[in-house]
Amino acid sequence: MKPTSFVCAVCFTLAVLVSSLSADARAEWGTLKGRFVYGGDVAVAAPLTVDKDVEVCGKHKLLTEELIVGPDKGVANVVVFVRDKKVKVKPELAAAAKEVKPLLDNHDCRFEPHVLFVQAGQELVIKNSDSVGHNSNIATVKNSPSNNLIPAGGTVTAKFTTDEAVPAQVTCNIHPWMKGWLVVRDNPYAAVSKPDGSFEIADLPAEELELQFWHEKAGYLGEMTIGGKSEKVSKGRKKFKIAAGQTDLGEIGLDAKLFK
Repeated sequence: MKPTSFVCAVCFTLAVLVSSLSADARAEWGTLKGRFVYGGDVAVAAPLTVDKDVEVCGKHKLLTEELIVGPDKGVANVVVFVRDKKVKVKPELAAAAKEVKPLLDNHDCRFEPHVLFVQAGQELVIKNSDSVGHNSNIATVKNSPSNNLIPAGGTVTAKFTTDEAVPAQVTCNIHPWMKGWLVVRDNPYAAVSKPDGSFEIADLPAEELELQFWHEKAGYLGEMTIGGKSEKVSKGRKKFKIAAGQTDLGEIGLDAKLFK
């Protein structure tokens, strides 16, 4: 082969390799963050009626968790997720998500965490850390409902093959005050706000995405104040332009009337 022909062949091969890079490999990714803030006077959480296995469960002084507002008025357990069915997922994130096994614990006669995100296809581990038996009745709609009896110290697993349109409630029929929620989505882009009201979703594609916001007491959020501007939103849906790097929504105000 002549030198010029060899050089041309190498150049052609390199060109093919470069052009064959996937769009995902060349894409830019960003992080969305914010903090939900309660707009109103904060009511004291009411005590729960504990009337079963009182010698074990009664000592924990359990309070309702349907609305948790911190001392800085941060709202916990607000669910945020990407609605777009065909959203592009960062390859490394997709691979890592397959290895995650979310844990739902029956601990101190309550579900921990109160709201848990599970991606469809992941193995959910349901544990009983208490000294009394529990059951975890998961009221899914698109997936087959399940109701597992878990003895003290026991563990069971569950798996969901598809997403759920709305979060699925989890209850314990033995201890009726126990309630929790599972957020089952078909991609890894979801978050549940922390006790201080903050949330973060990393590795989003840098493009316009439609997100949806939900809270167990308010349902799909119908109004939010972002950047000082109050906005009505339909069924908790709102589109955001995700920038490469970081998009910080700052404080997201939630009026007290949403939780009535």
